Amino acid sequence: MNKKKELAKNTIIIFLGKVCTQLISFLLLPLYTSYLVTEEYGFVDLITTYVTLIVPIITLELEMSVFRYLVDCRKDKKEIKKVFSNNFIILLMSLLIFIILYFIVTCFVHFDYRYLILFDIVVCTFSGNFLQIARGVGRTVDYAISCIITGAGTILLNILFIVILGWGAFGMILAIAIANGLGALYLFLRLKMWQYIDFKQKDTKLIKSMYKYSIPLVPNGISWWIVNVSDRTIITAILGTAANGIYAVSNKFPTILSSLLGIFNLSWSESAALHINSPDRNQFFSDISNTVTKLFTCLGVGMIACMPFVFPLLVNKSYDDAFYYIPILVLGAVFNVVICLYSAVYIAKKMTKQVATTSIIGAIINIIVNVCLIRYIGLFAAALSTAVAYFVMMVYRYFDLKKYMTIQYEKGLLIKTILIFTFAIIIYYQRNFYLDVLSLVVVIIYSVWMNKSFLIASKNTIYHKLQQIMGRVG
Repeated sequence: MNKKKELAKNTIIIFLGKVCTQLISFLLLPLYTSYLVTEEYGFVDLITTYVTLIVPIITLELEMSVFRYLVDCRKDKKEIKKVFSNNFIILLMSLLIFIILYFIVTCFVHFDYRYLILFDIVVCTFSGNFLQIARGVGRTVDYAISCIITGAGTILLNILFIVILGWGAFGMILAIAIANGLGALYLFLRLKMWQYIDFKQKDTKLIKSMYKYSIPLVPNGISWWIVNVSDRTIITAILGTAANGIYAVSNKFPTILSSLLGIFNLSWSESAALHINSPDRNQFFSDISNTVTKLFTCLGVGMIACMPFVFPLLVNKSYDDAFYYIPILVLGAVFNVVICLYSAVYIAKKMTKQVATTSIIGAIINIIVNVCLIRYIGLFAAALSTAVAYFVMMVYRYFDLKKYMTIQYEKGLLIKTILIFTFAIIIYYQRNFYLDVLSLVVVIIYSVWMNKSFLIASKNTIYHKLQQIMGRVG
């Protein structure tokens, strides 16, 4: 029970912070679709996509290695300083090499905002690294505050640059870069990171060990990028940037589900690493897997049921075609929930090669399905390829993980999930108001029924916490 409470506590803290950044693009969707034409929005989405690819390649996924190594030495200040110092040495050297290569490449390949994009990449590299350091040393609250600063900065700067100054795509990219920089600066000052920087602490053996852990995550990261966002490149090349703008809008809604999963996964990966060798690990991992799968399945089907009412309020009519691709992308996001649950086990056991292998399989499937179908069914091919790739990865990891751990699911869970999704999706495409209302009511009842144990436990926890707070006040 202590393990579950610890997981819940960390998840709540991270949620309060990450919701400000992970869901920020959704909250700003009305602004983007009102002030940016589809071509502009498609261009910014493509740039953001490539930044998410480039940053892990620059660092060779160093930030994930730092997190994992700091978890193991949280109570040893000397070891923390050693890990941090070597991390900083590698980070600076990696950025220096990248900047040199970037200027060489841009001498021959010209594109808009190249210096701004470089600034964005450098800032995001530091931001991602510092966030993982905060998690690694157990400073979850500071992690959350940094995310809040980034989120608030993104909102205010987007309003300033896009609405007031009218800088369009340039303003949107600049706002993202500055906001990430503010979040990184907070962590650097709050954790007093300069105290841990000692270039004399360079340890070649430690660096090799950290890279041994992180390098297999690079192809994994690239594969995830391919599964998640290579669609944008294919869409832009074949259908144009305007089509990519439509697809980017449809992706914003299932991204909410993925963002919530990402928030949970941050604390889940930490708990998995701490308790992977516990005697009751099979029961612990099974309980969490069942609870999370049911919760996110209901969130996904709930999103589909709500979309006919929410979509017209948030999205400009010029992006109306985005409505049709959302259910398929949501289904893929639900498959991704199970994938991430399994991924945490691999990471906890430091089996990063297995993570990379399964991700590469998914990436290959995604590209094949997308390229083969996009000329025939348009944007549906991009959505379908993502869902198919996630499904294959989920099934593969389920059977592969049986070699190392036994995770038991509740009887009938799969059948119930298939039935409720089929029901919601069929009604979704009817675009009939009365059927949409019926779908929403049925999904709400189903969700409460499926998650009644979780809801009761949450209610009791909140009640006891309020009692404690009232007792202190009294």
